[in-house]
Amino acid sequence: MKSAVTTVVASADAAGRFPTLSDIEAVKGSFDRAPARMEAAEKIAANIEKVTADAVDAIYRNGSYNQENKDKCARDINHYLRLINYCLVTGGTGPLDEWGIAGMREVIRAQMLPTAAYVEAFTHIRDRVCIPRDMEQQAATEFKGLLDYLINALA
Repeated sequence: MKSAVTTVVASADAAGRFPTLSDIEAVKGSFDRAPARMEAAEKIAANIEKVTADAVDAIYRNGSYNQENKDKCARDINHYLRLINYCLVTGGTGPLDEWGIAGMREVIRAQMLPTAAYVEAFTHIRDRVCIPRDMEQQAATEFKGLLDYLINALA
């Protein structure tokens, strides 16, 4: 699993060197942001069903998408949010990269679900995060960064 630490170590190993000072500073930066990531992870874990339902309701409300796919879409959005939660804990994008982006994109296509619906749902989630009601600024920044990463990968 890719995390900030494993990414730095793998990069140094691939280059046949020990981690440099800048590598170590990158890992330290990840550790410094860990409390904010943990706050975001806790908030998402506590509200994942509500966040999923809100996003699905928002994108299916206007009738742009086939209602028959609503349950599948909700399942997938919940799955992606769990992967984002895992990314917040690990401090890297490994869970999304390995289990979410490549694999799920193919599942979405195979089931003929509109990728645009997912992009809309994650954009809705990102834009609805309220500071400080939902989480503190740094926690929201960490969460929104992962949502943007996912949105860009799916778009």
